[in-house]
Amino acid sequence: MARTRTSLKAPPGLQFRMLLTLFLLGLLYVAFVAILLAAGAGVGIMVVVLGGLALAQIFLSDKLGLAAMGAKEVSPEEAPGLHAMIERLCIQADLPKPKIAVADTPVPNAFAMGRSPRQATVCATTGIMQRLSPAELEAVMAHELTHVKNRDVLVMTIASFFATIAALITQFGFFFGGGFGDTDEDSGPGFLVVLLVSVAVYVISFFLMLALSRYREYAADRGSALITGRPSALASALINISRGMDDVPEQDLRAASSMNAFFIIPTSVKSAAASVFMDHPPLEKRLEQLQRLEAQLQGTSAQAALA
Repeated sequence: MARTRTSLKAPPGLQFRMLLTLFLLGLLYVAFVAILLAAGAGVGIMVVVLGGLALAQIFLSDKLGLAAMGAKEVSPEEAPGLHAMIERLCIQADLPKPKIAVADTPVPNAFAMGRSPRQATVCATTGIMQRLSPAELEAVMAHELTHVKNRDVLVMTIASFFATIAALITQFGFFFGGGFGDTDEDSGPGFLVVLLVSVAVYVISFFLMLALSRYREYAADRGSALITGRPSALASALINISRGMDDVPEQDLRAASSMNAFFIIPTSVKSAAASVFMDHPPLEKRLEQLQRLEAQLQGTSAQAALA
């Protein structure tokens, strides 16, 4: 039976969290720059350089993500099944068709990149295409398209960029730590302030990114369920992907781990104690939500049949 087009919008909770994250990051970095200026860290050139890097990250995020995975854009002739599947899902979700890429890696995963629905790329690995059934793969692609629809990829890109810059400044501070107060009485305290503030900025950015990342995964799972009408297919896919990580060589998992924040499932499964620092919700919680959605959709179908 043909599906009807889904009216899919970003949940108000996700929209609020994205706006709040951007607002807090903005305040954080205004304070960051002000403190660096007060410390005499020569921020003028730094701001220009970081601003250029930020713009490059925003406008080149999809290319950077694909390069990190060694992925290549594929044509309809090269991947006809994947193109046909995503085209159907885009019609269902009322989205322009994104660019489609494939990463040749055994790591079973998928991700979406891009600053807007018209400038998006969705990528599947050869590992996930070999491991999942067509229905499971369709559910995963619908999940990634929901990220595109919700525009949360851009916010995650900005948040991760800020955290990366703060981490780099912190690393440089430690690298040049020998100069703290040894030869120049004025530069020592300034460098120490820069180091401490950079650490604080990184920690705050990290936790803001974690909070947003978890919520956006729940929203994308829900979007996939609504687009495909089969929450159970996504639940099955998540289980298979998680189990599939055990079959992947450790070096391949490490090579792909830099993209964990954007993957549908992270490359490592952590213990419950470590789940506080995970950038994805626990798998069990995601499966519980999908089970509730399955029951709701079945109940709606039953009511429609009786009517």
